[in-house]
Amino acid sequence: MAFVTHLRYQNFAFVEFECPYIFDVQPPSEQGECMKKSRLLIISLLLAPLLASAHNFQLQQRVAPIGVSDKGELNYDNDKFSYKSWNSAQLNGKVRVVQHIAGRTSAKDLNDPLIEAIKAAKLPHDRYQTTTIVNTDDAIIGTAMFVRNSIEDSKKTFPWSQFIVDSNGIVKKAWDLQPKGSAIVVLDQEGKIQFAKDGALTPQEVQQ
Repeated sequence: MAFVTHLRYQNFAFVEFECPYIFDVQPPSEQGECMKKSRLLIISLLLAPLLASAHNFQLQQRVAPIGVSDKGELNYDNDKFSYKSWNSAQLNGKVRVVQHIAGRTSAKDLNDPLIEAIKAAKLPHDRYQTTTIVNTDDAIIGTAMFVRNSIEDSKKTFPWSQFIVDSNGIVKKAWDLQPKGSAIVVLDQEGKIQFAKDGALTPQEVQQ
């Protein structure tokens, strides 16, 4: 069962977090332990003013501007899926966690603890949104279609969350991200970076 966590980071209003299933992530079996780890992990992310690994993110700045037209943002209306062009200017307006992930299970596994932690929280959709950008150009050969099907399943289950399918790896190049990986960026309501890391969170970061 979900729980509610209140968080604050500098000029953040009190916010709460919610995250969709990513690919084949399953709910934690032990909710008490999940709740404890969730609080520790989310607080660690939002209270630590850190930038880690190779990328071009800068604290208190916006992400490098980028647009994705193939395929772009996934929409689900009237039992039908469609795509539309997306650009990073749309990241303003809500507190959000942006996850950029390669279209492969090994990349998804890198930040499973974060996904489990955020998924366990329940926050108002008018103030928070999870944005997941999936680089299907960085998928195992022959699996891109299956990755897109998994993203569509997640969108159907979590229609309030934002999913971007980047068929050409444009975002990865613009943000100088590592291949086959997972990057996490926390943005405030103005779209300014409060935390960023390209790669798996360390046990120390999880336990802070």
